Amino acid sequence: MRDDGTVQAWRVHRPGAISSQPLRRTHEQLPRPGAHELLVRVLACGVCRTDLHVAEGDLPVHRRGVVPGHEVVGEVVKAADGRSDTGPFGIGQRVGIAWLRHTCGQCRYCTRGSENLCPYSQHTGWDADGGYAEFTTVPADYAYPLPVSYPDADLAPLLCAGIIGWRALARANLPPGGRLALYGFGASAHLTAQIALVQGATVHVLTRSAQARELALALGATSVGAAADAPPEPVDSAILFAPAGELVPCALAALDRGGTLALAGIHLTDIPVLHYQQHLFLERQIRSVTANTRQDGQEFLRFAAEHRLRVVTTPYPLDRADAALTDLAADRVSGAAVLIP
Repeated sequence: MRDDGTVQAWRVHRPGAISSQPLRRTHEQLPRPGAHELLVRVLACGVCRTDLHVAEGDLPVHRRGVVPGHEVVGEVVKAADGRSDTGPFGIGQRVGIAWLRHTCGQCRYCTRGSENLCPYSQHTGWDADGGYAEFTTVPADYAYPLPVSYPDADLAPLLCAGIIGWRALARANLPPGGRLALYGFGASAHLTAQIALVQGATVHVLTRSAQARELALALGATSVGAAADAPPEPVDSAILFAPAGELVPCALAALDRGGTLALAGIHLTDIPVLHYQQHLFLERQIRSVTANTRQDGQEFLRFAAEHRLRVVTTPYPLDRADAALTDLAADRVSGAAVLIP
C-alpha cells in the first residue's frame, strides 16, 4: 500500500494480442468486500493460461477492466464493513481463492452436485477482480483452507492448475495402473503427471517445449516426445492441456480401445475433421472439462497435503505481470509463473 492509501493492480485495459500490451498497471483505492466476503491481502498469485485468454480476448468480456488472476494465496484482513463474521477463517489466516467464485445453489446443476455447470456461475478474474493486485476479495464460502506444508508461491498453482488437473484426470477415466498421455506440459500437466504417478500410472508426455520434456522426465514420465508424436504404446487415457485443436486427432489416434480423451482447457482452437474409424470407433470418446466444483478443490488440496507435490515455479514481481503473461504466451515459463507482490 502506498503512502496515499492506494494499492497496485493490473487491469485488462483493452483485450488484444499480448504484444499490444492489453494490461495496464493502476493505483487505486483498497477494494471493499461485499456482504459475506473477505478482504484478502495477496501473498502470491499464479499466472494461468486462462488469464492469457481473458487478456487477449479469446474469452468474451464479462467485466470491463477486470483484474485477472484466479490462483490466489492470501491472508484474511477483514470481512465486509461493519461485519465481524469471517466464516471459518480467522484474521491473518492463509486462504486460497480459485476460479469458481459464486454459483446460485438452486438450479438443477447445483442441486445434483455439478455446480461447475451452473448457468449463473461467476469466476475470479473474469466476472470479478482477481489476484493481479495487492488486495482482492472473495466470498467466504468459496475460499479454501490451505495445506500448511507449502510456501505461498508453491500453493498458488495448486488453486487452478492443480484442481483442474485433478478434475481432468477424473474425466479421463484413467484405470488403476493405466497408461496416460499428456499433451502439453505446463503448470497443470506437471502437477497432473505427479497425481497419476502416485496412483500407479504410466505417463507419456507430448509437448513442443524441449525444456518441458526435460522436466517431465525428471518428474518420472516414462517417455517424452514432440506435441504431434505418438506415444510408444496405446494409452487408456489422454488429457489435452495445450489449447491446440489440431492435436485432438493425434490424441484420439493414440487411445487404446475404450480409451478416453479429456480436453482440459477453457479455450481450444478449431478441431480438424475427424475420421470415424481412425479416431472414434472402438468406443473411444472425448470429454470436456468445465471449471471445477468446490468438492474437486477440497479433494485435491487434501491429496496435496498427504502427497507433497513438487511444484515448479518461475517467480515474477507483481510489477512485471505483463512480462509474465508475455513469457507464458511464448512458452518461456518452466512450470508455473507466479506473481509475488
